[in-house]
Amino acid sequence: IPDDRNSWLSWMSEFKTALGGEATELLQCYVRIGVGILRYEDSEKTLRGGERQTTNNRMELRAVIQGLGALREPCQVTIISDSTYVLNGVTKWMKNWKQKGWRTSSNKPVRNVDLWQELDTAIGEHQINWQWVRGHSGHRDNERADQLANEATDEILIGKSKDIKC
Repeated sequence: IPDDRNSWLSWMSEFKTALGGEATELLQCYVRIGVGILRYEDSEKTLRGGERQTTNNRMELRAVIQGLGALREPCQVTIISDSTYVLNGVTKWMKNWKQKGWRTSSNKPVRNVDLWQELDTAIGEHQINWQWVRGHSGHRDNERADQLANEATDEILIGKSKDIKC
């Protein structure tokens, strides 16, 4: 794992909902769009994806999983997110969930357990610094992710998206 303090990767995600088509087709085109920004030194890579009929929380988890999946080797990572669900889940709840067989403190099954388990695996050997940022508060990467998510939503609605179809 690199120990150079200037070598780090940040991940920021933002989600939008694309609603398109006639009213009878609306549910067929209910897509949540996720955009992430990976940054290492002077390089930047954006990732995006979308799913139909899903929730914000699932897309927030999917974004972190996708970002970690883009890494080729264990490294020091700063993950910046405006999702308290993801950050609390990883830093406060997941250890206990795992000890209790992926059950909550009230003994109910953990919601989105499939993605929490996938995230647990994706974390692997990385050293991760988790940071929360208030959404739409002027944070550079949060604002950029929002812009990219809006662009991806527009592409879907006009049928120009190569990777996400409505």
